[in-house]
Amino acid sequence: MPEKPDDPDLFRMFTEIGIINQLATTLFERTMPHDLTVAQFSLLNHLSKREPQPPLKLANAFQVSKGTMTSTIGRLEAKGFVDVTPNPKDGRGKFVGITEAGRTARMDALAAAAPHFQWLSEHLDAQAVSALTDRLASLREVLDAERDGQA
Repeated sequence: MPEKPDDPDLFRMFTEIGIINQLATTLFERTMPHDLTVAQFSLLNHLSKREPQPPLKLANAFQVSKGTMTSTIGRLEAKGFVDVTPNPKDGRGKFVGITEAGRTARMDALAAAAPHFQWLSEHLDAQAVSALTDRLASLREVLDAERDGQA
């Protein structure tokens, strides 16, 4: 059985993940077109691969409050990047879907981020990135299970 990391190692790991998140967010948002935030881009990216979804389902998927998701949706709707439509089954609930303008904004954002990914690929070993990604996925799975009460 592999040795378990001690608390200082776990704390350091989460500190590094947090710092990386801050640095990546700043880099990403500095170059994003359409004044997109990471949260807005993430939602556009999510919706680009799915059918329209209710705001609560989106909030749960992103681990944010319904109010936070409603705010993000409202900002994207004001930009014309998402449509909010009534639930055809009951008329009370709503569905959020990406518009063609939203798909274009997502593609613009990916194009704007491409030079950063190119730069990173020149500074990081591909095998190390793959191994790290696998380990981070394992960590995410453990945290997902804890969140879902399955740990």
